[in-house]
Amino acid sequence: MFTSVLMIEKALTSADVEFVTTLHGDESVAFHVLLQPRGDQADRLLRAIDDIALGELDEAARESETPEGEQARSVGEQALDVSLTALRAAGSRAEGRLIENHPLDALKSLVDEIGADEVIVLTDPHYVEEFFHRDWASRARHKVGVPVLKLFSHSKA
Repeated sequence: MFTSVLMIEKALTSADVEFVTTLHGDESVAFHVLLQPRGDQADRLLRAIDDIALGELDEAARESETPEGEQARSVGEQALDVSLTALRAAGSRAEGRLIENHPLDALKSLVDEIGADEVIVLTDPHYVEEFFHRDWASRARHKVGVPVLKLFSHSKA
């Protein structure tokens, strides 16, 4: 069985589930999902810049309506539950948890704990962070000791 750590920032879509569950052909995969709820106001600025870069001005204007911090926890729990249910329905083993602080430290610990074969980072594009190599995938490549695959989500949340 192949073991993947899947880092996400929102609920997986059906297209995302199909994508990640078919990456390894017929080989069965166990997913360990890490989801970090939305961040603080500094993250809001970066998300708004990303929305503008994508030409989504309406999304940028609505960033202040997105739950942040503690309010985002319940949204994160629901997104994690939806994602785990979808992965299991697709025939994969799946378990997961929310991470709130130090996501890369949590990722490194989990990779070591379960002997993961790979890390998959599945997010929306984050152009500012990616340009400066501050996105999860870029930073994880230097930390976890297993291959890190960066994928973009199939739809905006």
